[in-house]
Amino acid sequence: MGFRSIDYSNKSVLLIDSSGNLRSTIYYMLRELGVRNLKAVTVNEKVLGLIRDEPFDIILLGHNSSDAVTGMQLLEEARFRGFMRPTSGWIFMTSDASQEVVLHAIDSRPDDLLTRPFSIEELKHRLDQLVRRKDSLRAVEQAVEAGDLEGAVLACDDIPRQDPNSDYARRLKASLLLQLGRADEAYAVLEAVFWQAPDKEVGLCMAQSLVAMHRLAEAQDLLESLIESYPLLIAAYDLLAQVHEQSGDLEGACDILRSATAKAPLGIPRQMELGRVATQTRILSLAEGAYRKSIALGRRSCYRSPEPYLRLANIRRLELQSAEPRRRIELHNDLDSLLNNAEFNFPRDTELKVRTALLRAEVCQDLHEVDEARKHREEAERHNAQLEQPLLLERERLILSGDAVPVLEPEALPQALEPATGKPRDEGMSDKVNRLGVKHYLAGKTTQAIRYFGLAIEYDPGNAAALLNLAQLFMEAARDHAGKREARLKMVDRYLRLTERIPLDAAKRLRKNQLIEHRQTSLDELPAGSLGVLLR
Repeated sequence: MGFRSIDYSNKSVLLIDSSGNLRSTIYYMLRELGVRNLKAVTVNEKVLGLIRDEPFDIILLGHNSSDAVTGMQLLEEARFRGFMRPTSGWIFMTSDASQEVVLHAIDSRPDDLLTRPFSIEELKHRLDQLVRRKDSLRAVEQAVEAGDLEGAVLACDDIPRQDPNSDYARRLKASLLLQLGRADEAYAVLEAVFWQAPDKEVGLCMAQSLVAMHRLAEAQDLLESLIESYPLLIAAYDLLAQVHEQSGDLEGACDILRSATAKAPLGIPRQMELGRVATQTRILSLAEGAYRKSIALGRRSCYRSPEPYLRLANIRRLELQSAEPRRRIELHNDLDSLLNNAEFNFPRDTELKVRTALLRAEVCQDLHEVDEARKHREEAERHNAQLEQPLLLERERLILSGDAVPVLEPEALPQALEPATGKPRDEGMSDKVNRLGVKHYLAGKTTQAIRYFGLAIEYDPGNAAALLNLAQLFMEAARDHAGKREARLKMVDRYLRLTERIPLDAAKRLRKNQLIEHRQTSLDELPAGSLGVLLR
């Protein structure tokens, strides 16, 4: 039949599909194409362990929206948990080619998307393209998988220009340079390529580079052009909303996110962003809709969290401020119900009691119930003292209350350089407190160290040393303790992102790059002890 121009006999393939008939059909197609190392399983939660533990060359994942556990859930969670190895090729297969499903799948960045039913010829064509690209970029993707981003950048340069995947390699190189904090080099790699033959993915990466270089007007022009040409390029909407917000145009950011969620409504992070920005612009009905959508979507999602309940409760708090006396009782009851539902649905979230107490304190403060506000703040402090990694209470208070400039939020860092805590910016005090944090760290008092580093950032949100110290401590905590590992890694990513908007000297830039390399490494492979020398 002429189907064996590529030798699939040495490729390991995992086929995941809930439909026995479809799985059987695709199984025999793969056998016909020469696949010998083939494992076929149904869609269930145990598949994630298989994906995590076995390095398959190709994973074909089927989606059926009526399944108890869908292929979309597996795809989203595999990306969320970091189980999608760069060296593995992912093909998402769906019988539902609706815009909502396709765009939601694209959010998790599979290598390809295949609409069923398909012929063996179509399957071979997609597999051939994927395998050729993976083979060409094997050295690059092996380096990325090992956490060696610098090595991956160098390996990109080894792809010859006559290779059909050379343009893809250049885009990948630019993406790696962005992760390494070298946005100017990333932009230079892509600029000539894009203007010679415009490509939406290259253009999007260029826009990311422009944002990282604070060239916001150019980024906005480029993103608006991309959206005009590719109205379903949702990642461009997400980035354009960030550009509007960094430029101080919250209304523009809200409009862009509203358009993005109308086209791609199934992504919880995007709905939560819309809710956050709509709250800051006081379009409370829009924010409420986004948070309620997030709760509904979160019933079977890895993004399920108490966050939308807390944000909805804060909307009720904001409505209380201008409500008539009769309406206040209703709003207050609804707020209590939302907070109680959050605690009921997330009983193992040890941080939630801290956050609900803080929000109740804000409500009492708004209503001038000073004694009740104090009791709730004391309750928050008691619960916080019991946490293994205590929260920064002032930061949490600002975020929960929907403040337009929440402390330590990466989206708002340019404004946050003028602190929102009421403290005057004091770089000298920030450095002093940071050094106290280092002393506590060296004495083995990690909890106190985190508190001092957080205080240093409150005095000066642009203190790069304190941000890097926090990133390091949360990475070490994630390595050494299995509990709340994912939450700690999210904190690592957040503090590293914050440093992207701060000028770094050579020593701090080197340290940041080392932390990024550690972040790309499996936690089990990280060295024991300190992951870097803290500022002394």
